[in-house]
Amino acid sequence: MSEAPPRILAIAGSDSSGGAGIQADTKTITMLGGYAMTAITAITAQNTQGVTDIQALSPGIVAAQIDACLQDIGADAVKIGMLGSPEIAEVVADGLEDLAAPVVFDPVMVSTSGSVLADEATIAVFERLMRIAALTTPNVPELQALGGPEAMARRGAAYLAKGGDAEGPIVEDRLVRPGTEDVVWRSERIETRHTHGTGCTLSSAIATLLGRGMELPEAISDAREFVRTALLNAPGFGAGNGPMGHQAVLPGRQG
Repeated sequence: MSEAPPRILAIAGSDSSGGAGIQADTKTITMLGGYAMTAITAITAQNTQGVTDIQALSPGIVAAQIDACLQDIGADAVKIGMLGSPEIAEVVADGLEDLAAPVVFDPVMVSTSGSVLADEATIAVFERLMRIAALTTPNVPELQALGGPEAMARRGAAYLAKGGDAEGPIVEDRLVRPGTEDVVWRSERIETRHTHGTGCTLSSAIATLLGRGMELPEAISDAREFVRTALLNAPGFGAGNGPMGHQAVLPGRQG
């Protein structure tokens, strides 16, 4: 019998066009050899050009999905993405508070196309989730909304400051952990409009690799390479910010 795949629970919104959200999470987890489970927080009507409608689910059904997965199958890691409401954020924190497995929190506030996906009340609950998470993965505007590096240092939270939204030909991602020297990755920017779901993909890849037992810096390094490979293999769909090519698999990471 082959070794069982790591069990990864993705908690996020649904993207009808398949490029981001739960759909990107499921593809990423599967391509990296994990077993994907989902707790859907919201239904979105969206495509590569933007989000046209959002319907948050009830906190009760979100909590029930989390409990159903954890009480039966269990989880080796969890990824949190779009939450949809402060009440949903609270029940997610309640459901994961005593979980021993690592949690990767992608504090989704705005979609790649610019649509707002979290209001101020929801962002206020992010404090609880950052305390629970082994890693929080803000992009440039999200880090600013969370108070910047100074506020993150006061929280004592480990975070990956993603540089994809910054200007310049080099993308820098920085892992910051209390009491530990920063780990920095620098790569040439891949010039492409097909960036829909990059944050979702990176965070779910990190969670999957942590679930496989990797140390955090190694998991981030391999997850970054997966994202870059997916960017280079984008299928070219859509008229706006197109989806990546999640069919790309890191050599030796198929599970």
